[in-house]
Amino acid sequence: MSTDEVLCDESAGYEMKRDIRSVLVVCTRRIGDVLLATPVARSLKRAYPEATIDMLVFEGTQDVVAANPDVHRTLVIAERPPIGPHLALLRSLWRRYDLALSVLAGDRPTFHAWAAGRYRMGTLLDDRKSWWKRRLLHEWVPFDNLHTHTVAMNLRLLAPLQIKPFGTPVVSWTHEHEESIHRLFPRIRDSQRYAVFHVSPKFAYKTWTAEGWVALGRWLIDQGVAVVVTGMESAEQRYGEQVLHGLPDAVNLVGLMTLPALGYLLSRAVLYVGTDTAVSHMAAAVGVPAVVLFGPSNPVKWGPWPKDFPATAHSPWRKQGSQRQGNVFLLQGEGDCVPCLAEGCDRHVNSLSDCLQRMSVHRVIEAAAAMLRERKINAAVPTSV
Repeated sequence: MSTDEVLCDESAGYEMKRDIRSVLVVCTRRIGDVLLATPVARSLKRAYPEATIDMLVFEGTQDVVAANPDVHRTLVIAERPPIGPHLALLRSLWRRYDLALSVLAGDRPTFHAWAAGRYRMGTLLDDRKSWWKRRLLHEWVPFDNLHTHTVAMNLRLLAPLQIKPFGTPVVSWTHEHEESIHRLFPRIRDSQRYAVFHVSPKFAYKTWTAEGWVALGRWLIDQGVAVVVTGMESAEQRYGEQVLHGLPDAVNLVGLMTLPALGYLLSRAVLYVGTDTAVSHMAAAVGVPAVVLFGPSNPVKWGPWPKDFPATAHSPWRKQGSQRQGNVFLLQGEGDCVPCLAEGCDRHVNSLSDCLQRMSVHRVIEAAAAMLRERKINAAVPTSV
């Protein structure tokens, strides 16, 4: 491409920023990452209400935006696609959008944004290895993995567009999703007070103890609050079975809901308790009082973004210490090493984290009682558990 052609491309790009009619947001990672990219789509939709906004995500993560009113179409790609389907996707994307944004700093998402957008923006590591990716984008922002929340990091991409950011992740559902929950849990129609436990995260290093869940559940039931247990059907089956065996009165919805339906279930709860998972981000976003147990993960980067927290903040959370912001009580494990930012004490996703395994049920009950009192539910904390 000649210098004149480059200048022409740049000039056209700046015109597109003023007249954006089609946008692709690239977020090919996990479910939580896709959810935390929805504030970008919401901000763009509010700034350009006539624009169509699509998302490109990994297969298996699209359910979290299935009912999102801001997303016109969700394009899906396998995590490791065969070359044929991948080339077909690239051909279908080629310069199809006025604007393409990658919220991830990786090679493939940057390449996908380059292929799709007549004007391209992205998040990149500010290092020498990323020189070639910088040449693919018209504008980029440096990726901060330690001191800036993922939501805030994503929203920084919008600064060159000079549009107002919207910070709360978007959790949406339809009437059909509501009806599916009514069939699974009929008592929800009777204004049944209930708490949602999301007991089985995708990775073992984020789990609390089965004994802790059981003791917490029994305490809540004693307070007149029903317990609804959710989780991934493919997660450690024995772990979930232990929790449910200890709570025979709990409602078992493990593996029975779509994510939009789960969003509706969360929105009607009086309390949510979970660990560092996408579902905890959903609970925070819909405004339910949430107690979220954190171990090795960095809260600054991954703590659930409370509903309506200011979009201009770099993060709702400090790196260390239990803390409260809005509808979220982030309860952090104890220890000089916390948060270590490692995937379990044995440094792999299937290992356990001592800081979570040693978290006392009394600490969790105290946090839950504090959140319930704000909902005007009289909750007595036992002196010993």
